[in-house]
Amino acid sequence: MAANAVDRFGPKLVDKADKIQQRVSTGDNSQPAGGFDSTPIPHAPPGYTIKFTFHRGVDLPFADIGSFSSDPFVFARLDVDLPRRHKQDPPVTFRTPTIHKDKNPVWNCEWIVANVPASGFKLKALVFDEDPADHDDKLGLATIEVPSLSENWSNIKEQPFKVKHRFASKRVYVLTNISKVTGHHKESFLYMSIECLGKTPGNEGGQMYTVGPNLWFKHFSPLIGRLAGVKDAVQSEDGSGKEISRYNVSVDADKVPTTASFQAIQMQLTGPVPSEMYHRYVEFKPFVAGMFQAQSLRGRILHKALHHQHQRIYNFDRSTLCGTFPKPCREMTQKFLEFVQHGQGGRIFTYVLMLDGQFRFTETGKEFGIDLLSKHTMHSGVSSYIAFSGEFFVRRRRHRRRHRSRSQSPTSRPSTSHTSTEFPVEEDDDEDHSKEVQEVSTEPADYELFIDNDSGTYRPNAKLLPLLKKFFSSNFPGLHVTTLDCNGDAERMGQLKEEQREFKRKQGQLITYLQQSSASSLSISSSEEDELNERSESGKQRSDLSRRVHEMRDVKGKMMRWVEHDGHADQPKHRYIAGRDRAASLGEVKQPRKPSSTVDSAV
Repeated sequence: MAANAVDRFGPKLVDKADKIQQRVSTGDNSQPAGGFDSTPIPHAPPGYTIKFTFHRGVDLPFADIGSFSSDPFVFARLDVDLPRRHKQDPPVTFRTPTIHKDKNPVWNCEWIVANVPASGFKLKALVFDEDPADHDDKLGLATIEVPSLSENWSNIKEQPFKVKHRFASKRVYVLTNISKVTGHHKESFLYMSIECLGKTPGNEGGQMYTVGPNLWFKHFSPLIGRLAGVKDAVQSEDGSGKEISRYNVSVDADKVPTTASFQAIQMQLTGPVPSEMYHRYVEFKPFVAGMFQAQSLRGRILHKALHHQHQRIYNFDRSTLCGTFPKPCREMTQKFLEFVQHGQGGRIFTYVLMLDGQFRFTETGKEFGIDLLSKHTMHSGVSSYIAFSGEFFVRRRRHRRRHRSRSQSPTSRPSTSHTSTEFPVEEDDDEDHSKEVQEVSTEPADYELFIDNDSGTYRPNAKLLPLLKKFFSSNFPGLHVTTLDCNGDAERMGQLKEEQREFKRKQGQLITYLQQSSASSLSISSSEEDELNERSESGKQRSDLSRRVHEMRDVKGKMMRWVEHDGHADQPKHRYIAGRDRAASLGEVKQPRKPSSTVDSAV
């Protein structure tokens, strides 16, 4: 009954909402609005460089009833009086790592921000309880206001600031009031230091940006681990010594996750990002503006779905790894090379560079089928403005060989006169391969980063590629950087990427990414598990009756198909993976099947 009502009225509601949105939207019919934005940063005198230190929390409320504890982290937002280029520009923010099961966490995290104006600032420090299975609960808010700054401003040295519980989530607020009634309530505090490091160098102070340190997060997706079908033997946490199997993350002897089948990386690079690198989403379809601004009915549905997709991929939980570097250095470049597996396996990555210098990327390729319109939209968190986006891959430079036989002397090594555009040495697959020792170099100078502007969502300006190269070269010392224009260098770029994909196909690791119809859970249902087994040929094929019953239950999936296909559920577009084709498997397959539809990297 519900399905019939949705079938009848759903497309009409979506079409009417889009017509209204089109009436209030204006733009050039010949060229979609968006892409490179030449709006300059409003002029302002140079500001001050401020260092914020988040020391610790004291007597924070508990949000986990089972353990009477919390998994707290701080999300800080810095508000100033500087004029912005556009009201959609994202604010300057910072997130600390999570301290698990501790009501008195110690972070000691630093955050250095440049060009904070002399008119002062307001720092809003929201304390959250991390809850990857549901949603993060607010534990409270600490606000710090400084009305003015000068070189003689008195620094704040490890002072307590009250965490106000009235800004907490409903569950935490109720638990806090129960504690008051029982007489166990205590006030919560956030200890912070704020230090003025002097005037920010330069003549322009209109761009506030993060100087450092270079904090990174490495996220592991349990959902993609399930798609991979790979289980790792992990020691149980109950002290029994028994081994349990779980998906996605393998651990070392110290129970530290070391590898995963699918990873998402966030790296805070040292600013400022060149002000010219400023791009807005492209309105290649009428509903795109509504999607980014959450205005029309279709736009609101997609906006929420893509936000949820972003949270899935960049999911903070106990397996999330983090680290920091005080400034760009050789070790930071080595960490980046570790994230991209030192260029092995023919991997291609999708990336987004945010306006404040946060670098986000995951592995991608034609074998990925992300079914919610745009990978770059997902990576940016549906941000209207970004600095740059596209794809990249890393290769070992040809002046050294990746493999060398134990008996091979340095003088007997072959000629290294090949150019960097040739396919990597790892393509060699002869009978002596098993006798060779794989040498993975950790020297940044041995690698080359190929990075492009292949993104239809934001369509970065190719003329800015030299600025992108300079920015990445300064943040990854020693690494060779080569930029490619998706239009001007289309032939060369296509050849290089096809070589990457060919090498990956030889390895037999084909990856397809599933997005569930339901936007309410991070787990997968039993029906979707059957789909995975069916596509991986490890389970029985569904009968016609079973398939029809499954499709009747997939009401939310039908709604998403209307949203993505301009309100016509019976006409699936080439950019959508419908129904049971959304499921696929990851890993080695003897007879890999080509996905029925993929999302082009240019979307």
